[in-house]
Amino acid sequence: MRSFRGVPRGSLLGFGVAEDLAISDVARVFGLRTSAIRYYEQIGILPPAMRKNGQRRYDNTVLFRLAVVQRAREAGFTLEEIRELFFGFPPGTRPPKRWHKLSQRKIAELRDRMKRLKLMETLLKRVENCRCDALDECGDKILRKDQDKTLAFSSAAAEFKQKMFPRRGGKLKN
Repeated sequence: MRSFRGVPRGSLLGFGVAEDLAISDVARVFGLRTSAIRYYEQIGILPPAMRKNGQRRYDNTVLFRLAVVQRAREAGFTLEEIRELFFGFPPGTRPPKRWHKLSQRKIAELRDRMKRLKLMETLLKRVENCRCDALDECGDKILRKDQDKTLAFSSAAAEFKQKMFPRRGGKLKN
């Protein structure tokens, strides 16, 4: 467990350390750079800091907000999605509803990404077994395969139309 000024990380709030924190203190608690804290303020994820002798000072609410930001980042949310988590719902919308909506969308996105990754893996395995003598030969084979797939799809589509609309010769009526 990391410590902050000799206080274990998990007990910062219990020791009253979180009442008047400098930007460097806040950044250290979350392992961030001070520029990240300033950026979060700039884009509205964090509220503007109080100023004391010209320096940013934070209370414990910024720690709570950053804990949510950090968890959302760990879960793969973008900063824009995190802004939506805080500000993209009608006032009074409870956190479970916010998390649920954004999580469902993120899960669907991850599933799509996993499909693309699986396809990439399949393609990499295919090119790994390449036996061509030149890259132009590879390109020729790729184009021929893609053309064959397009023709096969066109034939299947024509057969489908013919079965569905036999009296019109497979043509759709406008």
